[in-house]
Amino acid sequence: MQANTVPAGGIPQVTSNQRRRAIVATVIGNGLEWFDFTVYSFFAVIIAKLFFPTGNELTSLLLAVATFGVGFFMRPVGGILLGIYADRVGRKAALSVTILLMAVGTTIIGLAPTYEQIGLFAPMLIVIARLLQGFSAGGEMGSATAFLTEYAPVKERAYYSSWIQASIGVAVLLGAAVGTFVTSSLDPESLSSWGWRLPFLLGIVIGPVGYYIRNHLDETPAFLEEKDKTDSPLKEVIRNFPRETSASFSMVILWTVCTYVLLFYMPTYSIKVLKLPQSTGFIAGMVGGLCIMVFAPIVGRLADRFGRRVFLSGSSLLILLLAYPMFAYINVTPGLGSLLLFQLVFGVLIAAYTGPILAAFSELFPAKVLSTGLSVAYNLAVTIFGGFASFIITWFIATTGSAMAPAFYVMIAAAISFVGTRFVREPQYLQQH
Repeated sequence: MQANTVPAGGIPQVTSNQRRRAIVATVIGNGLEWFDFTVYSFFAVIIAKLFFPTGNELTSLLLAVATFGVGFFMRPVGGILLGIYADRVGRKAALSVTILLMAVGTTIIGLAPTYEQIGLFAPMLIVIARLLQGFSAGGEMGSATAFLTEYAPVKERAYYSSWIQASIGVAVLLGAAVGTFVTSSLDPESLSSWGWRLPFLLGIVIGPVGYYIRNHLDETPAFLEEKDKTDSPLKEVIRNFPRETSASFSMVILWTVCTYVLLFYMPTYSIKVLKLPQSTGFIAGMVGGLCIMVFAPIVGRLADRFGRRVFLSGSSLLILLLAYPMFAYINVTPGLGSLLLFQLVFGVLIAAYTGPILAAFSELFPAKVLSTGLSVAYNLAVTIFGGFASFIITWFIATTGSAMAPAFYVMIAAAISFVGTRFVREPQYLQQH
């Protein structure tokens, strides 16, 4: 597979201060984006009752988690359009646009009147907000990855890009912490009437703050050097990089399934399947987010020294082997202790898998199409395998009566992605040792 032809970090004018600012700005902005996009899943049970009342609890929940998935329909569109924008106009410009769009969508959810107040217009508002969020999230990953890896020294790409995954851990931790606070501090009536809105209303301040941070960054020298070298980034990706796109797509499958099943779906699973208090799932979710936040950069640093493949293949294989016994464990002994162990184990494994993954992707595409290529592969996989994971699992559990549906879903994803990791090529400096 073709390696990146522009060695990020090899350009003299990149200073250590610029690199530090790039990491800080990307972590803060990406973390805020993911907090906005995913907090919906943490409150799916309450949203189901307020915006999708059907008289049947299961149907309402299915509609709520399906609406969570609706945002993913726009992710390939946002990924392609914002990816092209990032490759043509700049990473900085694309990152500024994504955070503003995300804030608008989140604010709509936070302020939307309920079904009882305005009828069918209520769920329509939620769907519109999720479409906006999906479009924004579609452009975030490719632009953020291109931005960080192009600032990184050649031998530190995995470490730099691992901070993107660490910021997702921050988002999980923050979302679960807010969920824990509001569910523990408020009585059920207050939580349903106004408490659930608090995390979404943070979107009102997230937009301006994130925009300010990102708008004061310097564009990457690698982008400036490659700018205008291709008329159509999307056409070039399709024509010249089909193998690279396929390899990226296969590896994203496990990443997205782990994120949306093992992290974001677990609060709903703990309530509906394990019959635990709402706060229990949030507390356990904080552990998962903390593990990713702490361990992703550590694995990124190790992957720069020992290679990407050993961590990608090893962690995907362990997830495949442990998914069934770990889900069986929390079903046999449901409680805070078992959920904490569950999130600890998978939090570390997810960090091990995702810490080096973006560096592996960035080395497949040249700078002139990097954002577009990654956005296409990433968002297609996320849309197909991640967006409706909660809906599929909820329906499958209800239909079969088996609480092990999530385990099988994770195992299938791990098997596919394990095969994909075997096609990863190590960077040239590692091949020389």
